[in-house]
Amino acid sequence: MRIPRSVETASVEGKRILVRADLNVPLEGGQVADDTRIRASLPTLQYLLDRGATEVAVCSHLGRPKGPDPAYSMAPVEARLKELLPDERLIVLENTRFQPGETANDPAFAQELARGRDIFVNDAFASAHRAHASTVGVALILPAYAGFLLLAEIDHLGRLLGEVERPFVLVAGGAKVEDKVGVLRNLGSRADAVLVGGKMAVELASFSPLEGVELVLPMDAVAAARLAPDAEARVVPAGQAPPGWLELDIGPQTREAFASRIRQARTIFWNGPMGVFEWPRFAEGTRAVAQAVAEADAYSVVGGGDSVRAINELGLADQVSWVSTGGGASLEFLEGKELPALAVIP
Repeated sequence: MRIPRSVETASVEGKRILVRADLNVPLEGGQVADDTRIRASLPTLQYLLDRGATEVAVCSHLGRPKGPDPAYSMAPVEARLKELLPDERLIVLENTRFQPGETANDPAFAQELARGRDIFVNDAFASAHRAHASTVGVALILPAYAGFLLLAEIDHLGRLLGEVERPFVLVAGGAKVEDKVGVLRNLGSRADAVLVGGKMAVELASFSPLEGVELVLPMDAVAAARLAPDAEARVVPAGQAPPGWLELDIGPQTREAFASRIRQARTIFWNGPMGVFEWPRFAEGTRAVAQAVAEADAYSVVGGGDSVRAINELGLADQVSWVSTGGGASLEFLEGKELPALAVIP
């Protein structure tokens, strides 16, 4: 596995630096609702400032606007970043996706971002699978380096692709099988067991076999008469809900079996909830998995927005080895794909 060159090898004193960070944070009422990603960007930014950069310009996308849209302005993000890291040399550029040239990897927009700057540092692993102007185009113009967060993601996720301590258990949940088939094939074939929950379990029950992958599907489920937090619910054998009912969580027998396998593991990767965990009545499966991952004497990696949210809400993030913010980039990396934004950094 190739490791891109670190920002620590760059000569930054007296230089103007462009940093691609992952500042795609949730906003509520015009303010940052969760600053986890902003805080994750601080070590690289602080390093550059401490080493004498004359300007550190940070760029990022925020949401998926189709053009300039005040609802996706970077102003609240900039305000929070400067609260955490007050320095007049630090500036935040406007949302890169306000420009159509961003997602098209337009050389003209890449030149605009690079103009007047000496070095490019990519610290946005979560966007590394996108060949955009701010992730790939700029790296073809300026000397490019990897930031600390990007390197940490490569290190922690890369461990899962090498020799691991066994048993190695992969826990897969969520709704979309198609998003994770590549990981199930590549990483799942290396694992001793793949525990499957969420809507994925229903789909995989009739899915074509994944060669070399031991799938462990739910034995029971919590089913509901309708998709609502207060819906009538009952425990049923998996796949045998009454007509019209929905299976919205794994059942108690499955929770116990999954937790036991996880606690015995020495290497764990968890991506995806076991059900509709946003509603308390259907959160027990996800909670059981999160607690088992935290309690295991194992190298443990948690990835995916909902899994990360669950581990954070339960206060267990400091009890796992690595909480990845990489999202889709993490899955593509674990599929064994080359990520465009990594490929362009020497």
